[in-house]
Amino acid sequence: MKKLIAILILCLSCLAHAQPAKLPRVGVLSFTDVTDELRDTFREGLKENGYVEGKNILVEWRSAKGRRDLAKVEAEALVKLKVDVVVAVLTPAVQAVKDADPSMPIVMAPAGDPIATKFIVSFSRPGGNITGLTVLGAEFAGKRFELLRELFPGIARVGLLVNTTDPFSKSFIAELTTASKRAGVHLQLADVHKAEQVDSALAGLAKAGMGAVIVQGVLTGPTWDVAAAAVRHRLPVLSPQRQLVEAGALVYFGPSFGDMYRNAARYVDRILKGAKPADLPVEHPTRVELVINMRAAKNLGVTIPQSLMLRADKVIE
Repeated sequence: MKKLIAILILCLSCLAHAQPAKLPRVGVLSFTDVTDELRDTFREGLKENGYVEGKNILVEWRSAKGRRDLAKVEAEALVKLKVDVVVAVLTPAVQAVKDADPSMPIVMAPAGDPIATKFIVSFSRPGGNITGLTVLGAEFAGKRFELLRELFPGIARVGLLVNTTDPFSKSFIAELTTASKRAGVHLQLADVHKAEQVDSALAGLAKAGMGAVIVQGVLTGPTWDVAAAAVRHRLPVLSPQRQLVEAGALVYFGPSFGDMYRNAARYVDRILKGAKPADLPVEHPTRVELVINMRAAKNLGVTIPQSLMLRADKVIE
């Protein structure tokens, strides 16, 4: 009898060891699109940390297409899937996941002003379940006006297309307002809450004589169709989201999102290995990019200075 029990215990032990280990599951929720750049660079980051999607880690890709209601739906879906951590791209995506499950570990990739939006307590000690990367834009705001001056030396009026329902909009507007005053440029705000308001808002900015328009990042999803509307109203657009320039806006200047997506994988690795988001310092971007869409320039009749062409990281022909 004792031998039989011993054999049963041995068999059960073998079966237990034979069971495949549960693969960690990561959710990726982008408030705009899941772009090729997001997929490729995040996968590169995973690989650098010893993971291969589908082999030793599972990734659930979700896009809110620029819609807050869809961000809520996708965030709740990821929580139901019991993912181990969520990489959230842009402030509304972070907010949606936080609302869906306040205990869910979240990696911002990135978010705008995570202290003002109460995602974290401080950059060095986030203090909760959220960490990752931020794009606090005070330094970018001033450089964006410098860039507009290079493109349009006599520019005096610039439009700002925002969605004030986004929690980051307050910081974004404040940064650009301060920078515009320093640059001696009049900044005119156009607030849109629905996609159908974009065309009339840009028409109003064009009628008011804006020399260019800066667009808030959350308005870059396909739902908003900002690039096409800007072309209709002959407005050069400077975007803080690279994908909007690839969709037809004139120029992107800002942090390397590819670097941030890659670095997000490093945060994921540390969290999966037991680190607490509260203890992982939030990082700022270390590299900036300039992308110019020459098709948009030709459509708008804009001549791009050679100095900018030489500094561009990418030129879309």
